Amino acid sequence: QVHLVESGGGLVQAGGSLRLSCAASGFTFSMYAMGWFRQAPGKEREFVGGITTTGGSTYYGDSVKGRFTVSRDNPKKTFNLQMNSLKPEDTAIYYCAADYTAGSSAFRRRSAGYEYWGQGTQVTVSS
Repeated sequence: QVHLVESGGGLVQAGGSLRLSCAASGFTFSMYAMGWFRQAPGKEREFVGGITTTGGSTYYGDSVKGRFTVSRDNPKKTFNLQMNSLKPEDTAIYYCAADYTAGSSAFRRRSAGYEYWGQGTQVTVSS
């Protein structure tokens, strides 16, 4: 059974940091590109950051570039999002997702096509 479980969300003041983790199970993690997405109330789901199967390439949304960093640990089947210099507009539910790429270097920013999704973790940034 496939599981993606996010953790690390919470309440933080503007300028602070949080580290989100996504624990994967039930599928061959190293064959999947991974992405973080977020959705704020009344807004569409937004691409935050992602990484290819081997970790060789990373991608970021324009609004988080330079502040957020993604990483993965294939043996541990974890996918992380380090968030620094947080802003109130970063407040959202954050989701991790897995996209089957057969171990290739392919990556997509669009959420459509990602096969597996976690339940989400709330991040709230106060001003």
